[in-house]
Amino acid sequence: MSFIDYYKILGLTKEASENDIKKAYRKLARKYHPDLNPNDKVSEKKFKEINEANEVLSNPENRKKYDQYGEHWKHAEEYEKAKQQEQYQRSYQDPTGEYSQEDFSDFFESMFGGRSSSGARGRQVKFRGQDYNAELQLDLNDVYTTHKRTLTINNKNIRITIPAGVENGQIIKIKGHGGEGINGGPNGDLFIQFSIVNHSKFKRDKDNLYTTVDLDLYKALLGGELMVDTFNGKVKLTVKPETQNGTKVKLKSKGFPKYKKENQFGDLYITYNLKLPTNLSYKEKELIKQLQTLRS
Repeated sequence: MSFIDYYKILGLTKEASENDIKKAYRKLARKYHPDLNPNDKVSEKKFKEINEANEVLSNPENRKKYDQYGEHWKHAEEYEKAKQQEQYQRSYQDPTGEYSQEDFSDFFESMFGGRSSSGARGRQVKFRGQDYNAELQLDLNDVYTTHKRTLTINNKNIRITIPAGVENGQIIKIKGHGGEGINGGPNGDLFIQFSIVNHSKFKRDKDNLYTTVDLDLYKALLGGELMVDTFNGKVKLTVKPETQNGTKVKLKSKGFPKYKKENQFGDLYITYNLKLPTNLSYKEKELIKQLQTLRS
């Protein structure tokens, strides 16, 4: 596999800060997102490269490995383990601990199925594959119901089920969908972090939702019925007479789905925002003055 310069893909240098990486990724991800570039193969390829670069550079541990090992960064742990094992084995053969460059090249070949030699050096050690990290951006509407989605990770399509109620920043593990194991070792895992964008008028706090509803003066004073929006439709609400501005009401089980709890929902909390009438006519003003006189 040819070497990919992740810094160059994001338009950065090795001196870039974590904030620089985050800003560059967001800017380029928006520019080349498939939704904004439908049927554009060049943008699609660029978008994949940007995500791959961010997957590595936004993770401090992966970035350190990449800076040290370059194109072989995914096998950094295997290199270190194999080197330690080689040094341990050789400590019995050469107490001086002095090895040549040729000596150190042997363990790479034994790791990846190259030439084998006699004794301990000829044995191949199994290593677990590299874990992959990915970010999936969804709209709040997307996680209101359980649904399936196909992801492309390292040019492989993976079909996953996204449970309703997933939270922003939540990470789920897809076992065995990371890098391939070394010498017959198990595959690594895929860790997906969800970035959930909320374009609705509802504020979400775990499985509860919050919103504000305008209430006119007359309904606030006299009471009545009011149609209000919930996340999945409208409901009729009874307004009590003499309802004050800022009054909160709770609609039970009208909030967001509870994660992995079928048919269980949080609550919807509504805050009334009293709207006073404007552009009053002369007669309206006179009636209000009469009411003022009665109240005093």
